[in-house]
Amino acid sequence: MSQQTNDFTKWYIETIQKAGLMDYTPVRGCIAFKPDGYELWEHIQQEMDRRFKETGHRNAYFPMLIPENFFQKEKDHIEGFSPELPWVTEAAGEKLEERLALRPTSETMIGHLYSDWIKSYRDLPVLINQWANVFRWEKKTLPFIRTSEFLWQEGHTAHVDEEDARKETEQMLSIYKDVVENFLAIPVYDGQKTPSERFAGAVDTYSIEAMMKDGKAVQAGTSHYLGTKFAEAFDIKYLNKENKHVHVHTTSWGTSTRLIGSVIMVHGDEQGLVLPPTIAPTQVVLVPVGPWKKNPVIIEKLDEIFAALKAKGIRVRLDDSDQSPGFKFNEWELKGVPVRIELGPRDLENNQVLMKARDEADKQTVALESVVEAIENELQVMQKRLLEKARAFRDANSHTHIDSLEALKAHLAESEQNGTIPGWILAGWCGDDECESNVKEETKFTSRNIPFNPPMEKHTCINCGKEAKHTVWFGRSY
Repeated sequence: MSQQTNDFTKWYIETIQKAGLMDYTPVRGCIAFKPDGYELWEHIQQEMDRRFKETGHRNAYFPMLIPENFFQKEKDHIEGFSPELPWVTEAAGEKLEERLALRPTSETMIGHLYSDWIKSYRDLPVLINQWANVFRWEKKTLPFIRTSEFLWQEGHTAHVDEEDARKETEQMLSIYKDVVENFLAIPVYDGQKTPSERFAGAVDTYSIEAMMKDGKAVQAGTSHYLGTKFAEAFDIKYLNKENKHVHVHTTSWGTSTRLIGSVIMVHGDEQGLVLPPTIAPTQVVLVPVGPWKKNPVIIEKLDEIFAALKAKGIRVRLDDSDQSPGFKFNEWELKGVPVRIELGPRDLENNQVLMKARDEADKQTVALESVVEAIENELQVMQKRLLEKARAFRDANSHTHIDSLEALKAHLAESEQNGTIPGWILAGWCGDDECESNVKEETKFTSRNIPFNPPMEKHTCINCGKEAKHTVWFGRSY
């Protein structure tokens, strides 16, 4: 049995540590991002940021410390986040008159400021995003996936009416789906969260949900329509064209460094990381093999390839260290480098190189004169191939035939006995919170979302057997 199958969490932690992506710090749940790990986030950030700006959003920055009274203004919000809030109670040796929370999210601070910034319909819409760190004191932590401090982006927008705000909510979820599927090669189900799972203080929450290789779900991005809840709490009003003061309609949306963990969990294998070319810190590694030091032409040729790839904007490394070729191959595979090029004396004689894609078993022979073109093509092909593989895995483990709690329990028992992953199930739900809660209590399966485009409609509730109001994806999650 493979380590991925036997102990997925152990495999995950060992993989990211051996690949040098992060390190633990003395503060529980807080990790240090090593350069390779942070560069993964930079590439995600750059792609997201480009999409945000194309749709008219601008970046700003808001304070990390939030006064306690801000949270009291929106009761659902404080109830949702209170268990996870770390507080600052002293500064400069003196006790503060009011506790300050380390932000879990910024709706309250931004609501306070928007009430000053927005006066007229001419000020709308306000389309702002911030890149920041946030804090949620998690009881159970896992690097990148769930940490006490993490990096993210949070968009906060204000609109003249519900229609405009809902369009924004849908647009941002669509951007998330496009980036996660086509940039990170992770297939997702998009849909609406059930009331018990929606963001604290939201009217509606929408999400994209991704399946990891152990069958668990990661909420890869969320977009919230907040209605006028925060506008009323923070008195965010504007003078409309009819010369009346009315509340704005707001949204918020976010993704985080949880996406790094998702990439690793979706694509990694027993040898270590498998990184999509789009985000890999090193996309191509060039490795001289054989007695290459006796033949300087080998390094000269690799230098030429290096310069040509660099000119194309491809992130490339030349490994001319004294380590053995086998050691180098293992090291770069562990780090998930998408393409490896090998060149030795015999290859030079045959005017060729050997090309190895990280996710494929076999090497390809490529003529020296066409190596750059072949690498460019392989990077594109691999990106699509990773998405196709991940989608095939997800679809094979998305079960649509389970229609009762008893059938789900039998499915879980069979999975445990056979050592297979239980995956997710598509099931009907009557809309009663107690039914949803009972499924969770009995099986640890939570509702992931009500998909926009389910593969089929379910007509009876998985828990009570009554008529279903919704078709829902259920699964265990991180």
